[in-house]
Amino acid sequence: MAIRIIVHEPDPVLHEVAKEVTKFNANLHKLLDDMADTMYHAEGVGLAAPQIGILKRVIVVDVGDDNGLIEMVNPEMVEKEGEQLGPEGCLSIPGLNGDVRRFKKIHVKGFDRHGKPVEMTATDFLARAFQHEIDHLNGVLFTSIAESVYEIPRQEKE
Repeated sequence: MAIRIIVHEPDPVLHEVAKEVTKFNANLHKLLDDMADTMYHAEGVGLAAPQIGILKRVIVVDVGDDNGLIEMVNPEMVEKEGEQLGPEGCLSIPGLNGDVRRFKKIHVKGFDRHGKPVEMTATDFLARAFQHEIDHLNGVLFTSIAESVYEIPRQEKE
């Protein structure tokens, strides 16, 4: 396990569409382990593989709830409902937050690290985190869909 370097905007990799994972092997397991370590080290709640320069459809999310660490390979939203508007930040865009409109409840399907199908329903903050990370897989940053973008006050950064 290792902490990887998080790429920052305007790195072009953040604007590319990630490729579907077809091999569920030790390399994928290491990638997932490294992504979790990197996310926790950076004190984030989610990380997508493109954020560490890898164009694969892989995300990790941990919003601090009972679900703990969620790993998902080739995730896709298959159901969406409701609406929420709230603040988001991004490890690849330090110092900025934005108010982003997202679905309030989603159902996500994908695969675990072994290629076994997984699915879950997420609401509120967890739903927001999933949508944010899936956007990364499609080359979309929150700043391009935010209703407003603003600097984080200095005391919040520390």
